Amino acid sequence: MAASEKIINSLESRLNDFDRQVRKESLEALNELVCNGDIPFEPVREVANLHCHSFFSYNGYGYSPTRLAWLGKKNGLKYMGVVDFDVLDGVDEFLDACEYLGIRGTAGMETRVFFSEFAEIEINSPGEPGVCYHMGVGFTSSSAPASAHRILEDIRLRVAQRNCRILEKINQFLDPLIIDFERDILPMTPSGNATERHIVTKIADKACAEFENPAQFWSDKLGMPLDVVQAEMADQEVFQNTIRKKLMKRGGAGYIQPTADSFPLIDDFYQVVFACQAIPCAAWLDGTSPGEQAIEKLLGVLIDKGTAVINVVPERNWNYQDPKEKTIKLENLYHLAQVAADLDLPVLVGTEMNSFGQKMVDDFDIPELLPLKEKFISGADFLYGHTQMQKHWGMGYLSPWALKYFKDRKSKNQFFTSAGCLLSPLVEEATADFKGITNDLTPEEVLTRLKINKE
Repeated sequence: MAASEKIINSLESRLNDFDRQVRKESLEALNELVCNGDIPFEPVREVANLHCHSFFSYNGYGYSPTRLAWLGKKNGLKYMGVVDFDVLDGVDEFLDACEYLGIRGTAGMETRVFFSEFAEIEINSPGEPGVCYHMGVGFTSSSAPASAHRILEDIRLRVAQRNCRILEKINQFLDPLIIDFERDILPMTPSGNATERHIVTKIADKACAEFENPAQFWSDKLGMPLDVVQAEMADQEVFQNTIRKKLMKRGGAGYIQPTADSFPLIDDFYQVVFACQAIPCAAWLDGTSPGEQAIEKLLGVLIDKGTAVINVVPERNWNYQDPKEKTIKLENLYHLAQVAADLDLPVLVGTEMNSFGQKMVDDFDIPELLPLKEKFISGADFLYGHTQMQKHWGMGYLSPWALKYFKDRKSKNQFFTSAGCLLSPLVEEATADFKGITNDLTPEEVLTRLKINKE
């Protein structure tokens, strides 16, 4: 008897349970339904979303790492990547789920850092000179080496302290609406890593629950016409973004201007990335800030520190109603792509999914992105190749093996891209890929062995 839609929906919902064992058992039950023909998977498409936040930081839909892997496989994505703010908590779960389902998975971490060399220049955090959203990609474990523990704990502590200070200011402004960080916010997270978006969600929900006329409350507090508030409240995504902008962004009641001490230094963050044998990754916004206008200089400094890839959220770079703004952002994106090519930096893309309404995956075949499709797919192959080589053989991008055999980024990128094309995402098939691979082989011999194993 075929499984009902109600049963499937219930199992998919349980993929977001805070108990990992519940998530694991639900995935196994869903996969059994797939094997029985009750749930079809879409054919695999040449698309990638390598930047999906999970509920270990904040996902706009409440998705766990397991749910993200499941959705990627179910919807035919060739590549899927989890990236969480400030923690590595979801790495093991996500990569395990991807291997179980047979989808090419990668894992990363994003945080805000202070970039001393650009201390007076706005980069990719609007209105905050010296502050930079930055990433590490190609992590293969949630367990970091002991040398990284102090910095990771410092990142967690700084984030929690900053959020508490922000919430204190917001409570004063929104009184009589009061939010308690430990009672109201922390239970929204599986591992205590609360974000500004958790606070916004709770504020919006609690206002609706506590006030007879929440629209009037928000009209009074935010100084907005009542009809405008009512119209925005009809769209959860729009209104939560309004609350965040009015309360937490620059000029808002809860905003705290960051200083050099607000976030870890970029060099400290790189210590974590290097210790985990992952890859430092720059993050591009849209090319309009003074820092990104000088992208060659910015990337030059970052490359000297160890940056080897760059991340882009395509939607921010083309999807605008204003033709002039769209043209500027798209030209900036194309310029970045050319600079990245000149510097031998693979380009990674994703939608983030940390705000309700964001897509599961970009459409690479639209006119605006089609010229970059090959570059986006190549970047995904590259990162997947590193991930598999590092996870299973310790022969990743920054491994002693790679340092021995590669003297430049171009040849190294070509190798890991080729390996990513050859390596299987299914754990059973991947085991066959590993046959005969040892770290005394040259890169050419590794690729030859992988090709032989495929035959």
